Amino acid sequence: MSGSLNVLVIVAIIALVVVRQLKPQRLDANGKVWWLLPAVLAFMAVREPGLLDAAHPAESGALLAVGVVIGALTGAAWAWTMRIWTDPDGAVWSSVRPVTAAAWLLGAALRFGLYGVGLLMGVHLGTQATMLSVAATLLARTGTMVWRAQTLRPTYRVAAGG
Repeated sequence: MSGSLNVLVIVAIIALVVVRQLKPQRLDANGKVWWLLPAVLAFMAVREPGLLDAAHPAESGALLAVGVVIGALTGAAWAWTMRIWTDPDGAVWSSVRPVTAAAWLLGAALRFGLYGVGLLMGVHLGTQATMLSVAATLLARTGTMVWRAQTLRPTYRVAAGG
């Protein structure tokens, strides 16, 4: 897949995820296929050569690993800053809070900073590295949200001895 198409896929997925987050969203506490979109993104990132800079394989590998860790930490921060609750029927819901936007912005700033470090080192980090980082972000975010949803108890109570 060309770099331009990779950029289009990354932007489309980020836009879809962010737009969906702007309104309260019902979560599937069972989390049957929560890993599917990140897995597809990761597969797309690693299936073609060029993930690592051939002129600087060790440096680009290290920057790629740091980028994936930044992505995972961003996703976890995103999930932990979300408001999560159960409704009277026991369904789990989530919505963003202002601090969630701060988590998004911090993650983006760290990612751009990583690209800056790569430029200073003369290492090329392509769109595949970004795609893998976005996959890590979504995997950590959704996995954390599923885990949080499974640990919630309904806000209603069952009468004792009933």
